[in-house]
Amino acid sequence: MSKKDTLYKAVGDPVKPFEFNQRVAEVFPDMIERSVPGYPLTIAMLGVIASEYAQQYSNIYDLGCSLGAASEAIQQGLTIKECNIIAIDNSQAMIDSCRKTASQAEQKNKINFELGDVLQTKIENASLVVMNFTLQFIPVDKRDSLIKKIYQGLLPGGIFILSEKIVFDDDAENNTMSELHLHMKEMNGYDLLEIANKRDALEKVLIPETISTHLQRLNKAGFSKAFVWLKCFNFVSFIAIK
Repeated sequence: MSKKDTLYKAVGDPVKPFEFNQRVAEVFPDMIERSVPGYPLTIAMLGVIASEYAQQYSNIYDLGCSLGAASEAIQQGLTIKECNIIAIDNSQAMIDSCRKTASQAEQKNKINFELGDVLQTKIENASLVVMNFTLQFIPVDKRDSLIKKIYQGLLPGGIFILSEKIVFDDDAENNTMSELHLHMKEMNGYDLLEIANKRDALEKVLIPETISTHLQRLNKAGFSKAFVWLKCFNFVSFIAIK
């Protein structure tokens, strides 16, 4: 069971940039559930999506797997299919935690947790690739080539799930969704100082983009269809189909 996230109640001045270290790994489940609108539903529906779209004997990639919640949901959805689930993260603390807590029970579709850089990860024979709140931490100038690589590694009919924090072109919509997100975090027990400190830590580390920018990138990569399947405040998830 994870610890409660109190990392930003008292921090140094200036606030250090956010990183996925051991301290974050210890509180990550609490942090993400209290901070990301719609997160439990995003994860739960990955099992449904995997059940529908995963292809027999193909690879499934979870790029930026953190503590493996997406991979586990996918694993549970693969009741009648055999696939190779590959979960990648560049945080040693996250991967170590995944390996410690992974179920030792016999599973038809084992999850292979690997330490690595998603920019260097080879994608091949894939029917499903998931990036949950990972692209936003990738340098903007490297995002196009990463999405293109994912497209090229997918089988015909394969799908890519991309979940991200976003910004809106319309100022009124952007302000409203940001305020609702702030209020959600307050209702979930974060005080305003914690919220401000974490915002400072994420500045220049997490770079969100607009829905239109994401869709243009997916279309440019070659996907035949790309659309939003889930949206909650300023967080969305896209499906892109090869």
